[in-house]
Amino acid sequence: MRQVFELPLHYGTAPPWLFERMKRLASAILEVIVREYSPEEVIRRVSDPFWFQSLGCLLGFDWHSSGLTTTVCGALKEAVKGREKDLGIVIAGGKGGRARKTPEELRDYGFRFSLNADDLIFASRMSAKVDSTALQDGYNLYHHTFIATFQNQWAVIQQGMNEKTCKARRYHWSSLDLKDFVCEPHKAIVSEGKGEALNMVAKESENARKVVTVIARDNPEKTIKELNKILQLPERHFLTREDISPIRIKKVLLKTYAEPPKDFLALLGKEGVGPKTIRALALISDVVYGAKASYTDPFVYSFAHGGKDGYPYRIKKEDYDKSIKIWEEAIREAKLGREEKLSCLRRLNKIQSAR
Repeated sequence: MRQVFELPLHYGTAPPWLFERMKRLASAILEVIVREYSPEEVIRRVSDPFWFQSLGCLLGFDWHSSGLTTTVCGALKEAVKGREKDLGIVIAGGKGGRARKTPEELRDYGFRFSLNADDLIFASRMSAKVDSTALQDGYNLYHHTFIATFQNQWAVIQQGMNEKTCKARRYHWSSLDLKDFVCEPHKAIVSEGKGEALNMVAKESENARKVVTVIARDNPEKTIKELNKILQLPERHFLTREDISPIRIKKVLLKTYAEPPKDFLALLGKEGVGPKTIRALALISDVVYGAKASYTDPFVYSFAHGGKDGYPYRIKKEDYDKSIKIWEEAIREAKLGREEKLSCLRRLNKIQSAR
């Protein structure tokens, strides 16, 4: 079942004293997960939106804001830095400009730790392209964090902003569950409300994906002729002449005509193929060929230490430091062969899971 988190936009940053504690506690939690299970388990958990949200609450950040995503991902990245080899995990990307550096960071990790960087970069690029172009739900991506194991298992956490509603939506991906980049690819996309969307990665859009690919391989003159006819009809779709430029789309189609894409994934990956091109091709696919795309919008926590804004109560630094100390001591003693404390935490987890 796909799930989407829609979160209110909160401005501001985590105060340094809190972020430093978030890093330390996140580091201890990651180490326990890797020690008790495996690096793969980290991928499984961060790709679960409910677990990720709970982690944000545990670390003491806003319980339901857009800032939880960016700050928790930042804390995880800092927690792993310098410990990649010990944990078997690398984290790249982030908010804004840092997101655009993801390929560069992954290539560096590939060189340092003998990872298959090309595959990871492809996964990073296509997950971002799907959520910005193939799924058009009104949210513009501004955050992209990529987490990978040394076995090339990966998870993506990315977030988009809706400028009209001032809310953010978070998208979770996991290679452990991924069967197809362009057919129901998300691990999770739970939202307060539906909106208008062009969902080319819905199962119901399978025929439209095939037809769109065929159109992209066809003579651009024919395609633009059909598009101009459609745009002269009375408005019946959310696409209008103002939304697209037939001249610009023709330039893109000349490229796809010269190097025909073998499938929708290849088309999506081509440079210059953006939301407007896909919208135009989807409209032609529907009106001219009867291959309809889906227009359906694909669309619970506890606190351990309070929240940075004082909700539901103010963070007590002493309690936070005590939690960090308990986890760090348990890990340290386990390394020395004394498993009692870690075993207690294990049993506590089982009791909580059974409730």
